[in-house]
Amino acid sequence: MKVIDVYMQYFAADCVFNEVPRHAASVKLTATSEEGMISYEVSVSFFPHNDPEDFAVSYDAYFSKLLSQEKGRRTKKKDELYLSMVRETADELAGSAKGTIDWEDPLIPARYDR
Repeated sequence: MKVIDVYMQYFAADCVFNEVPRHAASVKLTATSEEGMISYEVSVSFFPHNDPEDFAVSYDAYFSKLLSQEKGRRTKKKDELYLSMVRETADELAGSAKGTIDWEDPLIPARYDR
């Protein structure tokens, strides 16, 4: 199995989960290929980020949505298609946790594996 984070970035965010305030979120688009199948998944993980140096991601406030699972392989065209769906899907996931992501306040530059 090959797992690749096509896109990953941290943003300021707001969420309370398990009675713990979370001030940041990790947003990812992950491609997983195995035995001729490819899947794309968006995930959001809210974490405390209590000071500018605190990037300890806790995975108890982790939410994900499978966008696609199909026969084939990873391509630039598929990456671009699913990258275009990241914000909308991440907002949906954040909303399900009663949280928000501040897309205008990235905490680190975007990382891409293309």
